[in-house]
Amino acid sequence: MAKMAVPRKRGKSKDRDFDLQSLFEWVKNLLFDPSKTWIVGIGLLFAEMVVNIVVIWKIKYTEIDWEAYMDEVEGVINGTYDYTYLKGETGPLVYPAGFVYIFTGLYYLTGHGTDIRTAQYIFAALYILTLVCVFAIYQKTSSVPPYAFFFMCCASYRIHSIYILRLFNDPVAMFFLYLAVNCFLFNWWSIGCLMFSLAVSIKMNILLFAPGLLLLLFKSFGVWWTIPRLALCAVVQLVLGLPFLLENPVSYVTMAFNLGRQFLFKWTVNWRFLPEWLFLGRYFHITLLACHLTVLLLFYLCKWTRKSETLKSYFKRPFQRATIVYILFVSNFIGMAFSRSLHYQFYVWYFHTLPFLLWKTNLWVSGKLLILGVIELCWNTYPSTVVSSVSLHVCHAVLLGALWFAEPLFADKAADNARSNESKKE
Repeated sequence: MAKMAVPRKRGKSKDRDFDLQSLFEWVKNLLFDPSKTWIVGIGLLFAEMVVNIVVIWKIKYTEIDWEAYMDEVEGVINGTYDYTYLKGETGPLVYPAGFVYIFTGLYYLTGHGTDIRTAQYIFAALYILTLVCVFAIYQKTSSVPPYAFFFMCCASYRIHSIYILRLFNDPVAMFFLYLAVNCFLFNWWSIGCLMFSLAVSIKMNILLFAPGLLLLLFKSFGVWWTIPRLALCAVVQLVLGLPFLLENPVSYVTMAFNLGRQFLFKWTVNWRFLPEWLFLGRYFHITLLACHLTVLLLFYLCKWTRKSETLKSYFKRPFQRATIVYILFVSNFIGMAFSRSLHYQFYVWYFHTLPFLLWKTNLWVSGKLLILGVIELCWNTYPSTVVSSVSLHVCHAVLLGALWFAEPLFADKAADNARSNESKKE
């Protein structure tokens, strides 16, 4: 009697194929869906904790400005409030009062500045907190696919160096800046202005965001309701600087808010291809300032304002979250592109904003990643070379041009419809 053929069992094979396909779709969705920012972000935060500990233990700390910071705040602790006499190894104190208070705290937490390892762990914690603020911004704006964050975390040697191997004050200022941006996204504008002013009190580079913030305030609240928020920013500066203003106001203002500071050619990252005499020239600085203001004005007129906008509709326009971040980050980037000099620690001024800016352009993904890679390479070239500085300018020019030709961001459609309905009722 012939045996009957037993059919093969394909159920498990099909289930396995289905599971693999589901896993692939899940991973793909995780890497490309901006709404999954926090899932990827939490994983990267844990990875960064490990990386920071490894860097602290395995890579030698290099002294640059930390001892100078400690000398400067020690002078204040000893009772000197005249900026004329506050100096460190690298020169006079040139940062506002917020810097003095924060680094005075670090002075005591690190055994009068001698416990470098503790200082490194504090800055590692600051780095993680900064990333939390940055991921919150990206989550709220849903503008960047999560896979781009791998280029913003773990991979940058220069950023880790700025935070935990050099202990610069720039990361402290940027932390308060990102806190301010998060407040703006929650519509906590007064608290955001407070945080913004605190950031300015640590380092003046935060003022590069100021043109964008001023525009947002004017368009969100109008002139009269913007004035109290600007007054809040001013009061913060006055209160923090009061001990120094009472002692020698001219010295404090001219030293802490010196917009005409001269930079050393040997430290420049972006102008190495110029002769030193031109780099130091006053007319060169004036030209850069003129270019900076011109490009800001062009973006304002052509990209940040509707051509059909009337004076009545100019004020009190609600903004999308992405638009708020876009205007602030572009404002800062324009300032970076036309900076008189960029030093290595200045990389942190725009590092965490680059993915957002790039993904607001129409560049190919390969082009975006290439720009991120070349910029990182330029900032990691020490000392800077003609090739590295020219390459950095090319990347800045391409990104600035791509932002110009990208679709402008205005108020969201829901807000537009709400205003339209209100105008019909009137």
